[in-house]
Amino acid sequence: MNDVSPSLPRSLGESITQEVRRMLVEGELVPGQRLSEAALAESLQISRNTLREAFRVLTREGLLKHEPNRGVSVAVPDMASIIDIYRVRRFIECKAIAQGYPLHPGALHMREAVEAGMRAREAKDWKAVGTANMMFHKAIVELADSPRLVVFYGQISAELRLAFGLLKDPQFLHMPYVDMNVSILRCIEEGQSEEATRLLEAYLVQSERTVLAAYERSLNR
Repeated sequence: MNDVSPSLPRSLGESITQEVRRMLVEGELVPGQRLSEAALAESLQISRNTLREAFRVLTREGLLKHEPNRGVSVAVPDMASIIDIYRVRRFIECKAIAQGYPLHPGALHMREAVEAGMRAREAKDWKAVGTANMMFHKAIVELADSPRLVVFYGQISAELRLAFGLLKDPQFLHMPYVDMNVSILRCIEEGQSEEATRLLEAYLVQSERTVLAAYERSLNR
């Protein structure tokens, strides 16, 4: 299981919450999907009570939705939440990247994410391209040197991937950003943090418009 803070011990419930959140971030669970408590508990090799604990946390975070007599499903973002996600992203990511420098560990993780995205694009694995893109932006947040921000961004990433799930064509969504990530990374590696910030701001505007357009189309179906 992924763990953003390996030095901090987790309870089983916290670890399972993090694992289900990872499944959301990596697109393994999609908006509107109904979750079978029995099947998911079996696949994670945990008790249903432990899984319910994770479900309660993720429901409070707005990532899951519980309906009486209908069970738990993956949340579907609305327009207000999409706009707010991007507001938060601009606030966090643009300030973080302004602090970036070539040898920062976050910059090295950005490089790893870019290379993973390029390999996935070559293989035409667009879901994997999307996951690499999520890892790229997590690495940007690491430039702020704040473990708390990285943990908080994990929740934002899950909400963001749900918003991405509104687009039925992942190639259309993710392909343009591979080369944009390369350009942003190059600026950081060359010590041009101001230019990296400018590129990232334009990137986030374009991404937000794309996702909001997809949301509007989904309402008209």
